[in-house]
Amino acid sequence: MASNVQGKKDVVIWLLDHLPEGGTVLDVGACDGVWAEFIHLLDPDVIIDGVEAYELNVIMHGLKHKYRNVYTMDIDDFRYARYDMIIFGDVIEHMTVEKAQRVLKYAWDRCDDLIVAVPYMYPQDAIYGNPWEVHKQPDLTPEIFDERYPGMELLWGDDFYGYYHKRR
Repeated sequence: MASNVQGKKDVVIWLLDHLPEGGTVLDVGACDGVWAEFIHLLDPDVIIDGVEAYELNVIMHGLKHKYRNVYTMDIDDFRYARYDMIIFGDVIEHMTVEKAQRVLKYAWDRCDDLIVAVPYMYPQDAIYGNPWEVHKQPDLTPEIFDERYPGMELLWGDDFYGYYHKRR
């Protein structure tokens, strides 16, 4: 599924205000590359790497032209040192709670800021043959998100979607 656009501009502006000059970003679940497009539109000097599990997305959406590096793999298998900011945009709902908690814990100390974007109460099966699209947490609400992912704070949200960041 392509990333939600509602509220994204406000979140990208917040992100750029909190990113150091020449900052580095890891976009987990790059999909169509919309985070890279939004960020580079406002600041072309930000260095962005992407992780995308579904190889067809890398090809179909030209991700190798949108990111410095694209890693085609499951984020649970990706080992990295540090980024200024890590974005999990429309990603954790595709994981079991245990896996999502594990990858967020791994990311927590490897970045200054962490953004997690999720839809609320949104069941979804595989789309266009992509098994990674199944929502394994279709029950997310603001309350359930807070319970499962402590330490995160709402940046922007409505009845259908929320953008959270790592509370400092």
